[in-house]
Amino acid sequence: MPHRWRKGSGEAEQDALLQSLIRDLLKEVGEDPHREGLRQTPERMAKALRYLTAGYGKNLPEVLNGAIFAEKYDEMVLVKDIDIFSLCEHHLLPFFGKCHVAYLPKTKILGLSKIVRLVEMYSRRLQVQERLTQQIAHTLKQAVQPRGVGVVIEAYHFCMMMRGVEKHNSKAVTSAMLGVFQKRPEMRNELLQLINRRP
Repeated sequence: MPHRWRKGSGEAEQDALLQSLIRDLLKEVGEDPHREGLRQTPERMAKALRYLTAGYGKNLPEVLNGAIFAEKYDEMVLVKDIDIFSLCEHHLLPFFGKCHVAYLPKTKILGLSKIVRLVEMYSRRLQVQERLTQQIAHTLKQAVQPRGVGVVIEAYHFCMMMRGVEKHNSKAVTSAMLGVFQKRPEMRNELLQLINRRP
């Protein structure tokens, strides 16, 4: 099971350990962690890491908070252009972009803001884009048992932009199509057209 930030009495001890590790890291790259510009860096970086990996401290019931409703609606629901910011687990560098989430209800619908919170829960963990896409899709399927789920993520990866191949305009696109979006090409095409439609 992935590590989760501990809450409560151990939080101060965990912060102290994390800050100590960051000071050691600064020394290893040739810096002086005691110089003025870096003196508060361990504390700031520990706080940033807590924020960027806050998804480990959340679970599905907490995120959905009972916002699943019985409703006779059988057309596509799409929430698109959800901003995502995550950390690549291979280099601990950011990747960022847009996530588009659609589902075709059967008997239940989910509060729209909960779709955004679901994306946020999984993106605020160490990730690869492929797994992130699948996690969002399968969790939404589990939550509302729809006729189909489609998730598309378009993201830029700093591990490709700042290092390695150094291609600044390369965008990674991943998709997960479940149920009718996988079985019926016309539904998948409708979803992609809606995602690509701009005002």
